[in-house]
Amino acid sequence: EVQLVESGGGSVQAGGSLRLSCTASGFTSDDSNIGWYRRAPGNECELVSTTGSDGNTYYADSVKGRFTFSQDNAKNTVYLQMNSLKPEDTAVYYCAAPADTVTPCDHIEHWGQGTQVTVSS
Repeated sequence: EVQLVESGGGSVQAGGSLRLSCTASGFTSDDSNIGWYRRAPGNECELVSTTGSDGNTYYADSVKGRFTFSQDNAKNTVYLQMNSLKPEDTAVYYCAAPADTVTPCDHIEHWGQGTQVTVSS
């Protein structure tokens, strides 16, 4: 059974940092691309970051320079380091697979349970 389990969300003030983790079971992070998505109230699902088929890392324009995607294949875990957080980053963050830059959220097969990130001004 494929499972994705996120952790690391919370509440911070603007300018603060959080690190999200997503551990996969049932497949390896090396076999299936895991990405980070978010959904804020009233907004559509947004791809935040993932690695592309070319090996490069994709970031949404709104998070470039502030968020960093990384992965530890030995731990089957991917991370999202979020720095200089802004109130507009407030959302439920999900890891999902298989992720890429073109597949709509509702076509992605596996999702974690989500973790809330709240940034206050």
